[in-house]
Amino acid sequence: MAAIRILKDHPEAEVVIYERHQNVSFLSCGISLYLSGEVKRLEDMFYSSPEDLKNLGAIVKTQHEVLRIDAKKHQLQVADIATGKLSEDSYDKLIMSTGSSVALPPIFGIDESKVLLCKDYQQAQAIYQSAKQNRRIAVVGAGYAGTELAESYATTEHEVQLFQGRDQILNNYVGKELSDQLVKLLVDHGIDLHLDHRVTAFRSNEKGELQMETNQGNYSADLAIVATGFVPNSELLAGQVKVERHGAFIVNDYLQTSDPDIYAAGDCAMVRFNPTGAPAYTPLATNAIRQGTLIALNIFNQQYPYMGTQATSAMKLFGECVATTGLTLENAQRHHVPAEQVVYQGTWRPTYMPSTDPLTIVLVYNPENRRVLGAQLCSKHDVSQSANAVSVLIQNNNTIDDMAFIDMLFQPNFDFPFNYLNMVAQQAVDKEWQKGNVTPRHATLGNHQ
Repeated sequence: MAAIRILKDHPEAEVVIYERHQNVSFLSCGISLYLSGEVKRLEDMFYSSPEDLKNLGAIVKTQHEVLRIDAKKHQLQVADIATGKLSEDSYDKLIMSTGSSVALPPIFGIDESKVLLCKDYQQAQAIYQSAKQNRRIAVVGAGYAGTELAESYATTEHEVQLFQGRDQILNNYVGKELSDQLVKLLVDHGIDLHLDHRVTAFRSNEKGELQMETNQGNYSADLAIVATGFVPNSELLAGQVKVERHGAFIVNDYLQTSDPDIYAAGDCAMVRFNPTGAPAYTPLATNAIRQGTLIALNIFNQQYPYMGTQATSAMKLFGECVATTGLTLENAQRHHVPAEQVVYQGTWRPTYMPSTDPLTIVLVYNPENRRVLGAQLCSKHDVSQSANAVSVLIQNNNTIDDMAFIDMLFQPNFDFPFNYLNMVAQQAVDKEWQKGNVTPRHATLGNHQ
């Protein structure tokens, strides 16, 4: 995105791209779609190509590994992987979009041949091929990637075990209430789910199976996929720019690192998480493409600040739409943010319509200033855009009072006279009213009534 925008606005600029693989811009979130057969060609998961970038005027050097960066001298040392030849290059401005790697937990035997990782194109190919020869699959980690992989294997007639070291799934995105609902969904679809099970070792047994040792017993499978989160790839600038304790680049509002000639975007960089106002490591493609585009503008002094993120995301899970934004109650408490929540259980449109579906909404808010902090939605109906609406409310520091009466359409094909987002916010207002936390606005309304 950075290269495309720079070349569009400044065709005179010399843009050089170094990439260690043969391809660029692989969407790892498409791996589960390919595995389940919804996407027929893994190659369709690239949203650009070396050829496209060359046609725009970029100098694209795939299969080139950057070995060393000297920030003071503005120089790079690069190896051509195919030939082994070393070369030097220099830059005026450097954009680090080095992404992330799978976080490898300290598990003995993680290098076993029957243990695969899930991140890049080559790993996706290995996962797809292995699915043909192996029926019993273990997935380690129940974040987005692990949960989606478990679903994909289960829908393609595999026996699936899913291991999670915590007492819930998707802990960065949903709270315990919604996790319990989704756990039941996974189990009802045949997934053998093991919560509070931390995998400590992989071993091959005498039957040729892969044995997994956990803190609660041993299990066996034909193959294991490790999907335990990501760590930033920032080693090239170690000791030269500021990083947070896990290694992600610290950037300012204009995506500059502590070296003003070096910018960083995507999974290798920190972002401002608006619900807390503090930096956070949030490896999502949505953040990456916005940051890349803004860097292209800011390099040429256009001064577009990054607005931060609510970590808004969504997934399909056995026909259910799960959409989230902002903080869960548990994560708010972990960050010492005052928080309360309410849960809406209903339908997304009136029951007198020919059909409707159950809808769960968890709304998290700050009872002290009444600001909206986060929301989680789940329904067979597509409620993903509602998460986007709540994301805007969080971005703009809106309160539960705003959300309770904000203008939203009504038509029985789509919702109730009060949209379900209005209704869950009204639950929050009522909860605070019952606690005696009354805003002047609502005191006036109460007097009029």
